[in-house]
Amino acid sequence: MADHYEVLGVSREATSDEIKKAYRRLARQLHPDVNPSEEAAERFKLVTHAYEVLSDDEKRRRYDMGGDEGMFGGGGGFGGFGDIFETFFGGGGGPRAGRPRSRRERGQDALVRVTLELGDVIFGVHRDLEVDTAVLCETCQGSCCQPGTSPERCEICGGAGFVQRQVRSLLGNVVTQQPCGACQGYGTTIPHPCATCGGQGRVRSRRTVSVDIPAGVESGLRLQLPGSGEVGPAGGPNGDLYIEVQVNPHPVFSRDGDDLLATLEVSMTDAILGATTTIEALDGTVDLELRAGVQGGDVLTIADRGITGLRSSKRGDLRVGVHVVTPTRLDAKERALVEELAKRTKAPRPHLAEFHQGLFSKLRDRFRGA
Repeated sequence: MADHYEVLGVSREATSDEIKKAYRRLARQLHPDVNPSEEAAERFKLVTHAYEVLSDDEKRRRYDMGGDEGMFGGGGGFGGFGDIFETFFGGGGGPRAGRPRSRRERGQDALVRVTLELGDVIFGVHRDLEVDTAVLCETCQGSCCQPGTSPERCEICGGAGFVQRQVRSLLGNVVTQQPCGACQGYGTTIPHPCATCGGQGRVRSRRTVSVDIPAGVESGLRLQLPGSGEVGPAGGPNGDLYIEVQVNPHPVFSRDGDDLLATLEVSMTDAILGATTTIEALDGTVDLELRAGVQGGDVLTIADRGITGLRSSKRGDLRVGVHVVTPTRLDAKERALVEELAKRTKAPRPHLAEFHQGLFSKLRDRFRGA
C-alpha cells in the first residue's frame, strides 16, 4: 500500500495548503480527460484517495497513528471523488436548479433617419414617420399559438427547460445539464403555432410614429423614443426608437450655434448714402437700416431672430455681414461722375493702414459656418 504522503509528494509535516496545492497539480496532470492512459487512471485514484484522507484532520490523525484510512473505502471511499473534483474543477455534482427560458424577450431598437430644412429647427417641427418594424400579431396577441390553443408542457424535460445526463466515471457519478432539445429550453412546446406569425407572436408591418422634433437640433443628433421600437418575440416589451437628424444646408443662411448667418450685398451708392431694405428671413421679413458710410465686413445684428436653443427657450441672433459690391463696368458718363466724386472727396490713394483687429473679427464671424 502506497504511503499517502509519498503519493502526493509532500512531507509528513506538510500544511493543509501544501497538501491542497500538491493534489491540484497532480490532478490536473492525471485526470482522465487530460491523460486517458490506464496508468494515469490508477495514479489518479491513488492521488485522489490520498488527498481525501490527508485533507481531513481526523482521518489524517488516524492515518498517522497507523489506522485503516490508508485502505480504499475507509472514509468517503471512491464514491467521494466526484465531490472532490467538483471543488477544484467546477465539474458536475448533483442536479442544479434551473429555470426554463421565457419566450417573451425585449424587442430590438430601431433607427430612423429624418431630413429637415434649416427653417424646421428654428422652432421645432412635428413629423409623422413611417417605420417598417415588428408589431404584435393581431391574430394570437403574442401567445404564438393558433387561437383556441395554448402551449403544452414539454414531455421530454417535464417543463424544466433542461435535461440532465448522468455519467459514471472514475470520479463517480457526474451529472451534466443542458437545454432541452425538444423545447429549446422553454419548457413548453407549441403544437399549433399561429398561422399568421408562424409562432413568433409578432409580424413585420409598416406603422406611423408621430414625433415632435425639438428646436435647436443639429445634424447627427439622435432622439430616443423609449418603447417605440420593435415588439419583442412572443409579445415581449418594445425596444426603443432612435431618430437620427440630418439638416440640409441652406443656400442663403448658415448656422453658428444658435445664431443664423447671412451676407447682404450692398451697392456702392447705398453704402455711401445709406438705405432701408427688407430681407426675407427664415421666419418672416426683417427690416434693415443701413447707415450712410457702412463698410464692407460690417455685421448687422438682429436680436432674437436666430434658432431657439435645444434646451432653452432663448433664441439666437440673426447676423448679417455687409458685402459692398463695386461696379465692374461703367459707361463714360458714370465714370466721369465717379471721377468727379473722387476729386471732391479727395479720397486717399490705396495704402497700408494700422492693423485693425475688429475688421478680421467681423470677417471671421461673417464667413463662419459658410
